[in-house]
Amino acid sequence: MEAKRHWDDSDEHSDQSGDKRIKRLPSFSTVIKEAVMANKLQKVCFALEPFLRKVVREEVGTLMHRIYSCPPRSIQMQIEATDQSSLKLIFRRPLSQPIFTGTKIEDIENNPLQILVVDTNSGVEAASALLRLLPIKLELVALEGDFPSGVQEDWTGDEFQNKIVKERTGKRPLVVGDVNVTLRDGVVIIHELIFTDNSSWGKSGMFRIGARVVPGSYDGPRIREAMTEPFKVKDHRGESYKKHHPPALDDAVWRLEKIGKGGKFHNKLAANNINTVQDFLMLLSVDPDRLREILGQGMTDRAWEVTTNHAKTCLVGDKRYVHRGPNCDLVLDSVCEVVSIIAGNNTYGLQDLINRDDRAFVMQLAREAYEHWHDLEEYEASSNGDVPLNQNVQMTQGVVEPLPPYADQENGSLLCRFGPPQLF
Repeated sequence: MEAKRHWDDSDEHSDQSGDKRIKRLPSFSTVIKEAVMANKLQKVCFALEPFLRKVVREEVGTLMHRIYSCPPRSIQMQIEATDQSSLKLIFRRPLSQPIFTGTKIEDIENNPLQILVVDTNSGVEAASALLRLLPIKLELVALEGDFPSGVQEDWTGDEFQNKIVKERTGKRPLVVGDVNVTLRDGVVIIHELIFTDNSSWGKSGMFRIGARVVPGSYDGPRIREAMTEPFKVKDHRGESYKKHHPPALDDAVWRLEKIGKGGKFHNKLAANNINTVQDFLMLLSVDPDRLREILGQGMTDRAWEVTTNHAKTCLVGDKRYVHRGPNCDLVLDSVCEVVSIIAGNNTYGLQDLINRDDRAFVMQLAREAYEHWHDLEEYEASSNGDVPLNQNVQMTQGVVEPLPPYADQENGSLLCRFGPPQLF
């Protein structure tokens, strides 16, 4: 018979050590539970993944939309916000137009262009505020005529750069002359600036002149670029058709607005011996209806107004001409306008004639003077523009002499009855 195993301390110690080993290892149930939890978590992740992707995609899309829907100018303006200032360049006066290739560009007063620095807050010249910044190097460039777009009143340096127009392939630089200048005391004068090519090939068919601080040459608050109004640059061959502002007396009549060289109006005027601006103004003074009739119905009322107003800007000078009438003399200017009327010891202006018949009589004398223009006596007007004596005068080889008294009706001549309310 097998002997019974007795419980002893060694067995007890053995069981205790085995229990300790078992406790250090995860139980089967724990492993199962953790596996189930991991499986559930993975399933949850798999289930949430499309949703999370969608949320991320929407958020990223919204962010990208905000970025790309914001104009580049706005982004750039934000970047440059720390570099904002109230200083800007301007051209002192508008350009004289039209502008032709190979011809020096001037301002509207026919002086060299001037560029100033002004304070946009006050609108005044900012030379005194720039003493610490001077000198400043500037460059002049050609810009697209449609820049800036719309009502945009400000732009970034990059926008300005992107609108600079370069010469066409194989051509000379588009703008030559004083394209690199130095601004001192808040002003710089551009003595010579010339376009070498016309603007017809540009996107807008027009250019602007822009002026900016040379990039990299200046370390200070931004000075905004200047630009002129848009304009066309015409080929120099068209300069021979250029209108003059103001026209001169000896200019060809087609120099007037609305009268084209070799056009129908030009030909009609030439057929009636109206070849110069002076010829045009003389007939306009003495018989405007006749002049309008010569031009014909093809000239609209608006065109007539433009042409005559342009002609009237002509400087007529100080020359005066005397026409002898039957009972008074007329003093006329270079375009046959009545300057004064002389009778006896009195001198009158046309505005002094309050009687319609008197005015008609004087205008008839003016038409006679027009018909015999080359026979009139000529002299230079005095400082007040009148005949240098306060009496009726006779011009004989430059000598002023009194005229004899007018004859009365018994001698077959009209008596001169100048003076209010009528003259004759």
